[in-house]
Amino acid sequence: MVLLILSSSLNAQHINPLELRTGDLLFRESVSGGLSQAIDQVTQNRKETHFSHVGLAILENNSIEVLHASPMGGTCRVSLAQFSHPDGDSVQVTVYRLKKEFRKTIPQAEEKAKALLGKPYNFSYVLSDTSHYCSEFIYLAFENDSLFELNPMTFKDPKTGAFSPTWQKHYEKLQMEIPEGLPGCNPNGMAASEKLERLGFLE
Repeated sequence: MVLLILSSSLNAQHINPLELRTGDLLFRESVSGGLSQAIDQVTQNRKETHFSHVGLAILENNSIEVLHASPMGGTCRVSLAQFSHPDGDSVQVTVYRLKKEFRKTIPQAEEKAKALLGKPYNFSYVLSDTSHYCSEFIYLAFENDSLFELNPMTFKDPKTGAFSPTWQKHYEKLQMEIPEGLPGCNPNGMAASEKLERLGFLE
């Protein structure tokens, strides 16, 4: 196997799928329209990242699979190809790896993530024991080791300071108030963690 040169820079390094390891976090770029773009719009904290989804890579039986929480499948296990090509479209995936001192948390996180499979998607984005959204799923997988933190959520357009129309419509359909300020997490915030190293774009 080719040795991988780790880099925390944002250079356009490309990663062969064969270089993935169990515990790698796969961040998917936002797609135009809908909640995906709305998530990125209100959570982006670095100009270089536009992530709206995240999953956990698992290597088993000579195959690469991804554990994640999807609006279509809930908390589920899919192939790397399915994760990288939602709805049949190719989406850019960026690979992040835990820094060496935090990798001991991976075996327990893998088992926790597997135990969370089979639950519905959490469309409210309010932390729940019965349903989960993508970054909530990853947060809970690593919760016993307190790897990631929760922060107050915002659903406001950073340019206008007003609630995004997409979020207004979303919560009107759910017949609930927008959970502004409640604790939560998001892919862009997780990718900014100092506990992770950015490896590059998945080929």
